Amino acid sequence: MHEMSIAGSLIRIVESEMTAHGLRTVQRVKIRHGALSTMVPEALEFAFEIMTKGTLLEGAVLDFEKVPLTMSCSACKATFSPEVQNLHFAPCPTCGEEFGHMVLMGKELHIEHIEGDT
Repeated sequence: MHEMSIAGSLIRIVESEMTAHGLRTVQRVKIRHGALSTMVPEALEFAFEIMTKGTLLEGAVLDFEKVPLTMSCSACKATFSPEVQNLHFAPCPTCGEEFGHMVLMGKELHIEHIEGDT
């Protein structure tokens, strides 16, 4: 379960931001994750909850925003979001090209913002 590692990194980043911005508490952390990221939100929530027990982050809520897969066609350069979130077979709806597309969005995994009190 690599969500434990992600939760550990998330906690370190939030603690660093708390120090940098003089926050005493954190109520909410918004996470943006791409459709292709291998992170499972429920598993990350669970790991975060367990790892923050007894810390200043205990009780903080994780909010998730899923970023859809967006690709650029290798042949006609059209931008599209395939119906099936799959890199192996994603035909371009404009020209029908099936392979070699560039992923523009959908692999993200980052903190969008942190809400807390000073």
